[in-house]
Amino acid sequence: MDYTLELMVVPVSDVDRAKAFYLDQMGFKLEVDSSNGPDFRVVQLTPQGSACSIAIGTGIGQMEPGSLHGLHLCVDDIEAAHAELVENGVDPSEPFHFGATGQIPGVDPERRSYSTFFTIRDPDGNTWLVQEVRRDWVLRQVKRDEVLA
Repeated sequence: MDYTLELMVVPVSDVDRAKAFYLDQMGFKLEVDSSNGPDFRVVQLTPQGSACSIAIGTGIGQMEPGSLHGLHLCVDDIEAAHAELVENGVDPSEPFHFGATGQIPGVDPERRSYSTFFTIRDPDGNTWLVQEVRRDWVLRQVKRDEVLA
């Protein structure tokens, strides 16, 4: 049985402001904007290349606006993603990676997958972690492990 994660509710205080942020600044694609009276509205948006969408709205969740933290967006080029978001008016943190002494500024010197990050906040304070996953590197590791097995 497959269990696919396809939708995450992101709690926001102003649906139109959040919709504009995710569409215009983050580059998400609008899937649905539907309302059934003043107490229910759902806006579904999907990050480019993702199979999982987010939903923002009114009457769709119990979390307080700004209380969701730690969602991950994966990109194959952290520097290009950072530049694109800055150009779109997002204020991301600077890239960082982890070493023996903890968090270190800058990209991972070896550009290993799952090693370089930056953070962003939406207008309500929900936080996202953008993580570099170099699919070509992951594929090489899998092939290497198959050869060694």
